[in-house]
Amino acid sequence: MAKGVTPQSNDASKWYTDVITKAQLADYGPVKGTMVIRPYGYSIWESIKDEFDKRFKNTNHVNAYFPLFIPKSFLAKEAEHVEGFAKECAVVTHSKLKVDHNKLVVDPESKLEEEIIVRPTSETVIWSMYKKWINSYRDLPILINQWANVVRWEMRTRLFLRTSEFLWQEGHTAHSSEDEAIKETKKILDIYQDVVENIMAIPVLTGYKSESEKFAGAVETYCIEAMMGDKKALQAGTSHYLGQNFAKAFDVKFQTENNDEEYVYATSWGVSTRLIGALIMVHGDDQGLRLPPKVAPIQIVIVPIFKSDDDKVKINKFISPLIDELNQSSIRYYFDDRSKMSPGFKFNEWEMKGVPIRIEVGMRDINNNEIIYSRRDKPGKNNITIDSLNGFFSTLLDDIQQSLFDQAKDFLDSNTHSTDLYEDFKRIIKKGGFVECGWDGTSESEDQIKKDTKATIRCIPFSQNIKSLKCIYSNKKAKYQVVFARSY
Repeated sequence: MAKGVTPQSNDASKWYTDVITKAQLADYGPVKGTMVIRPYGYSIWESIKDEFDKRFKNTNHVNAYFPLFIPKSFLAKEAEHVEGFAKECAVVTHSKLKVDHNKLVVDPESKLEEEIIVRPTSETVIWSMYKKWINSYRDLPILINQWANVVRWEMRTRLFLRTSEFLWQEGHTAHSSEDEAIKETKKILDIYQDVVENIMAIPVLTGYKSESEKFAGAVETYCIEAMMGDKKALQAGTSHYLGQNFAKAFDVKFQTENNDEEYVYATSWGVSTRLIGALIMVHGDDQGLRLPPKVAPIQIVIVPIFKSDDDKVKINKFISPLIDELNQSSIRYYFDDRSKMSPGFKFNEWEMKGVPIRIEVGMRDINNNEIIYSRRDKPGKNNITIDSLNGFFSTLLDDIQQSLFDQAKDFLDSNTHSTDLYEDFKRIIKKGGFVECGWDGTSESEDQIKKDTKATIRCIPFSQNIKSLKCIYSNKKAKYQVVFARSY
């Protein structure tokens, strides 16, 4: 166990916060509910962001930027949407401050004619612009994404998972047909699954949300759901088919090829910095982070063990073939020759920060013509001669990437259960894990299960097998096969 880190088994919540602060991923901001993302944490976000951005651009999406401030009247145009966000909105009512009796106060004369909402999501402001830009079928589709911050005034916050301000991407597309819009929604879900599984090494379930869990204003919400280390679910990404709801709210019509007039069809989709929270909770252990190589800011750390400057010079010369190999393989590495820290301190620090591979080299290793390495995903030390590198560490990083995914997948599979007995269902939920079962499709059953167990329907899998399946609560014929779990 790392010094100053609460064991996961003692208190998973405290462990999570300890890891974030000790690994220097983030800190608390001066305004309650906000966070400062520190350079190491932001570097992880940049890696994730770049992978998504590359895939968006490869599927013909383009980036743009829309205002942070939204007129209150815009939100009022889509009733279901505003109801979903009303309790989380930060509202600007005045435009300036003044000094009064040596105190800084809000200038009452600067009250705005219309209050301004600080962006909780951008559907309304974007659709006000789409009304200006869309006239004909020739203007469609519009495939726009933006990387931005949003504000949702949270009462109970946790770093990365739920903060009053967070970073995300939000895609907003407009289409000439329902079929095209639905294909877009599913295409994005595939991108989300690809990055989260193949880059972040986190296995996910895919499906769509129940009526009560879907996005406010959506016709259908598709999702990826991941299991955290404490067996709770985390909604890792959502893609929404919005139908013509926002087009009707903002009167966005287009002229078809047959010269008819029709409302456009819409999608929206987003993932956020909450993915860093998922990365911590899926892969982390009592020693701190365990980062998949593809998102690790530093993939290999080299710790020289020396007693004198002469030793240091000899080590530098000895590892020059290693440095050449790492550079040629475009591996992100850090040579930690800080003289004021002991090797043990450095080992603990880089273990806490989740660096996939640690290499250590001392005078004895030079005499043996070898280097010692440890991999963060498995205990133990190994050695390799300095003459046998030739792509070794590139292959090892790939192996660690797959190993972390396999460990997480085994954990997900072993903690996913099936039952048709409500008492068993309640016992499993209390203990922790996912439950696959039948649901009769009624809000009454869904609400009662949530009241009894605090579990919600995480997703309705795309592939359904409801033959002879009965609702876990009502025992009536099941309308859907679903996955229930407690969640963040």
